[in-house]
Amino acid sequence: MSTRSRRGELETAARPPEPQESKAARLKKKVKGIRSRPREGAYEYIFLATVTMIVLALGVVMVFSASLASAYFDNQDSYYFLKRELLYAGIGLALMFALARYDFTRLRKLAPALMGVSLVGLVLVFVPGLGVAAKGAHRWLGFGLATFQPSEFAKISVILFVAAVMSLRPRLLGSLRDMFVPVLLLPIGACGLVLVEPDLGTTITIAVTVAGMLVISGINLRMLVPPALGAGVLMLISILVSPHQMDRITAFLDPWKDATGTGHQIIQSWVAIGSGGLSGVGLGNSVQKFNYLPEPHTDMIFSIIGEEIGILGVLLVVGGFAAFAFMGYRIALKCRNPFGKYVAAGITSMMVGQAAINLCAVTGLMPLTGVPLPLISYGGSSLVVILASTGILLNIAINPRGKIAAAPQRKPKAAKSGNRGRGNGRPSGSGSGPRRRALG
Repeated sequence: MSTRSRRGELETAARPPEPQESKAARLKKKVKGIRSRPREGAYEYIFLATVTMIVLALGVVMVFSASLASAYFDNQDSYYFLKRELLYAGIGLALMFALARYDFTRLRKLAPALMGVSLVGLVLVFVPGLGVAAKGAHRWLGFGLATFQPSEFAKISVILFVAAVMSLRPRLLGSLRDMFVPVLLLPIGACGLVLVEPDLGTTITIAVTVAGMLVISGINLRMLVPPALGAGVLMLISILVSPHQMDRITAFLDPWKDATGTGHQIIQSWVAIGSGGLSGVGLGNSVQKFNYLPEPHTDMIFSIIGEEIGILGVLLVVGGFAAFAFMGYRIALKCRNPFGKYVAAGITSMMVGQAAINLCAVTGLMPLTGVPLPLISYGGSSLVVILASTGILLNIAINPRGKIAAAPQRKPKAAKSGNRGRGNGRPSGSGSGPRRRALG
């Protein structure tokens, strides 16, 4: 043996033995490694929550700016609408983060009850003493100083109900006749009650929401033609029997025919957006909100955004809803739970559809409908329901039952011993012994 190898053995023998890691320490290190891994759906959760908070923050700022004049002249308090909006936002955010931790699959059993409660609420708005009428419409229930709009609650109730039925009875989606009563009858009833209030904008929003869920389910698109034609006929009848809605159609076709009457609101909306230019006249410096543009902090708040922040503000709003749509439908398409897939598609369709209706109406691309801009317009019921619905969507993104963004498991490769092409994975020659003996 050489001197060098002998010296190495002596140094190794003289070195103190390394302490062995305890079982508890190894387990702790393993758990720490698991926690350090990104949770499935964490990217979608963070992205969607960030977009929601940015759009909500913009909405709170713009509600304060757009309502400053009317709050002072009507209530002698410039912060009147801001304080109420912060209260609604606080309630909505609490519900959003609470529902983000609540297992969305439990909502499937609650869906029929929630649908029944929403239908009862839509009927109670017509009961004297309970329903609150304003501007010729019966849309609110009064509870002392507070009011609630049942049609907003009906949106999420319809989503949960339709998703529950489609996920439990998927065979119904093969035929319009089969799915009409179990899937569409109660949502159509809800739309009819909302249409009688009258609230054409919310009716369109619910219809667009259900249509988005059916498209995600993969049904034949030709099956949507008869319901679409039926909805069009009902809306046409509603317009013909409602002078207020007929005036909006007339103002849409030719607003300059009655510029100081039916066409006043859309013309002032164009003036507000057009005067903003690229960067706007400055936050808080709107002129149109001083009793020139009706409803500046509710339905027409997008016009004030265009006036005060300009095209940059317009692009921020449109980009925010486009990002919400991208991530919402991404969650729906990746969710492997049928109920979660349909609910995610419904919530995203509700948010994006309502935003599209508002933006088209404010810019004159369609008649005014009275639909608020989600997360931005002032309104308690709408804001709370939208944030609560977003919380459900966030839970679908990270809930293990949905398995968002989970990579598909690869099939084990066939062994090299001649099992290639065997679907049962049995070893080569298995089951052939008895046959050989019989043949032998």
